Amino acid sequence: MNSLTSQLKVMLPIVILLFGCAVAWMLIDSRSDLNQSLPQNDIPAVQVVQAIPQTLTLNIYSQGVVTPRTEIDLIPEVGGRIIKLHSVFVTGGGFKAGDVLVTIDPRDYDHAIVRAQALVAEAKHRLAREEEEAGQSRYEWQVLSKERPPTPLMLREPQLAEARAKLKAAEADLAHARLLRNRCEWRAPFSGKIREKLVGLGQFVQPGVTLARLYATDIAEIRLPITKDQLSYIDWPIESQGNRDKQPRILPKVILSTQYSGIKKLWEGHIIRLEGAFNETTGLVYVVAEINWEHTKKDNNFPLLPGLFVQAEIKGRAQPNLFRLPRESVNANRTILAIDAQGRLRIRHVHFLRIETNYVLVRDGLEVGDLIVTSSIPVPIEGTKLHYELIELDSQIGEEGATVLPTILIE
Repeated sequence: MNSLTSQLKVMLPIVILLFGCAVAWMLIDSRSDLNQSLPQNDIPAVQVVQAIPQTLTLNIYSQGVVTPRTEIDLIPEVGGRIIKLHSVFVTGGGFKAGDVLVTIDPRDYDHAIVRAQALVAEAKHRLAREEEEAGQSRYEWQVLSKERPPTPLMLREPQLAEARAKLKAAEADLAHARLLRNRCEWRAPFSGKIREKLVGLGQFVQPGVTLARLYATDIAEIRLPITKDQLSYIDWPIESQGNRDKQPRILPKVILSTQYSGIKKLWEGHIIRLEGAFNETTGLVYVVAEINWEHTKKDNNFPLLPGLFVQAEIKGRAQPNLFRLPRESVNANRTILAIDAQGRLRIRHVHFLRIETNYVLVRDGLEVGDLIVTSSIPVPIEGTKLHYELIELDSQIGEEGATVLPTILIE
């Protein structure tokens, strides 16, 4: 009995193992038969687009605030009571270059001019007297004392030099008094508007006190932040020493826009310069857009005022041999699915130049004519047999045959 039990303990695991192997073999064989008998219609069908290289204009999108290129504080150099203000000396008032905006009581400065004129006349009289006395001294030396040379004091040369210096000082005081008198009338150095008024008629002001804030209405500027990658998209003009004065630079174009009561208003300008350094905190650099304010004055319903927040679209350079694919063609692991000539699925690792809201731009990793899957495949398996339907990719053709990408805003 014990011998039989021992034999069963040895044989039972072997029997179970052989039975398991037989079952596994039957399952594998039945799966192979199932795959062979799978109907052709059960193969998954997906939509694909054809990879065609294009020349794309990579526009850059940013935002900024409108500021005047020229903005100054009105600060008097003389003190006194304000006796006259220009009729446009109000917040928002417009003026022209040369207009007298503020007049300070000039009577004290007129009195200073009269006193300076009197000192000039006195200095001229003293100089004339010294010249006469110097001539008399030289005559007396020639008549009476020819035997020894005259000293400068005998010829009254120091007195004559002093009289001449005092005349120059008196004339300088007169010129300064007239200058202060002219500063009683503050004239606008440019055409512009008053951004802020800080004084009123009859108020006494001291030199150095701000009376108003003015800005010129010729040129407006907008500082636009961009990333270092976007900086490479801008087509900067290249200057050479030989043609700097012969050929004008073609500056990058920028379109500014904002909403007025639901209506989108556009202005056209140019990028004129790049600021000198990246911001260490944000990693951004600023380009400066310039727009001619004179061209915007024709449309009074949509004024481009200082402080206005605007969106900006900067025209980029055209770059050839880029593949533009739908955003749906990118998987969660940032790969692209393609179909080979046998209709089997292939996973492609590509270099993305730019990922946008609706499209992705691929520079490397694709070949001309590749079929790219745009349908969702939850678990892509390399080599899976697929049915596919070819669809067309829309594009918007811009200047010089380049495809212009749809508008987006940088984050």
